[in-house]
Amino acid sequence: MKKHIGWIAGTAAAALVAAGAITYAVAEDVGPDTGASTPTADSADAGFARDMAVHHQQAVEMSYIVRDRTKNAEVRRLAYDIAQTQANQRGMLLGWLDLWGLPKVSAKPPMSWMGMGDMPERGDGSLMPGMATDTELKKLGTLNGKQAEVFYLQLMTDHHKGGIHMAEGCVAKCKVGVEKSLAQGMVDAQQSEIKLMADMLKERGAKARS
Repeated sequence: MKKHIGWIAGTAAAALVAAGAITYAVAEDVGPDTGASTPTADSADAGFARDMAVHHQQAVEMSYIVRDRTKNAEVRRLAYDIAQTQANQRGMLLGWLDLWGLPKVSAKPPMSWMGMGDMPERGDGSLMPGMATDTELKKLGTLNGKQAEVFYLQLMTDHHKGGIHMAEGCVAKCKVGVEKSLAQGMVDAQQSEIKLMADMLKERGAKARS
């Protein structure tokens, strides 16, 4: 377990170090010198940036909630790494929208850029697949110790599965090369974290909800 946690910590640190380079690379990836056009507000690039920024923000929120609800070092370390990585990526996504001169919100339903704008919402604050409801977040904030750890790991597993689906959509549809690379990195990292969380749940006599 410590080996896996250490790998994730290293991945988070590497993501933070690379942030400036990736943001700059996006600026270099579009424009008249490259022949690539700046994404439009309705593009997959912009849609992914907007939606994943919202999706990531909830992961950050959940991670900081559980850090206050348990003293378990491994769960707290995992939560910290997820919060730091996803907050960093969220900043890049919003920064790219600023760079492209595009709005950070859209009147269209979430995931319209994936052709999923007509999907039914879970409601109660759950705007996209994998997102927890407001009721679930409130419940997480009332639990302590092992119960908080298990519920967090279950919620984050669902959250990662939804995030992977969205990131795979960007890999298939986005045009900006660096953004596609970031999306693929999200897929790879979150698949690894799902496996890790499955082991952590098993250690606690529990399993993922789906």
